Amino acid sequence: MKDDKRSAKKKKNLTQSGTLNPNAEKVTDELFQDEGFFDQFDLLQVKYEMLRRVEKDNQTISNAAKTFGFSRRHFYEIQKQYVTGGIFGLMPEKRGPKSAHKIDDAVMKFILESIDGNSTLKAHALSVLVEKQFQLKVHPRSIERAITRKKKEK
Repeated sequence: MKDDKRSAKKKKNLTQSGTLNPNAEKVTDELFQDEGFFDQFDLLQVKYEMLRRVEKDNQTISNAAKTFGFSRRHFYEIQKQYVTGGIFGLMPEKRGPKSAHKIDDAVMKFILESIDGNSTLKAHALSVLVEKQFQLKVHPRSIERAITRKKKEK
């Protein structure tokens, strides 16, 4: 029973960190077949062991990729991530945009001018105005963050 609780907790933690292997059932390498240290649900561990199999155990890339549940192309991507970032390079990157990509200088200028003209405008109303002016859908929260960034710049 303790192992079930520990396993459930580990899977929850892996999910929260973004390192739960979505293709755990594809891992057929012998290290991961016994219940023990090696866990096919731990994506970081699976990636690292795949790279180690090729580097230290002289396994072919094709075979390693297959037994660890990846394609050859994916193997090379993982290898590059490891070479450039070490073990942290194997961590999944944050998904989604890395910066404000819709609110460029022209849109920001329009937002600030709109606020200057009517200081009672809220983010939702501003998003409607931006859509009318630029045919661009911007979430109200994105507008709030952009205004906060602009205030910090000053």
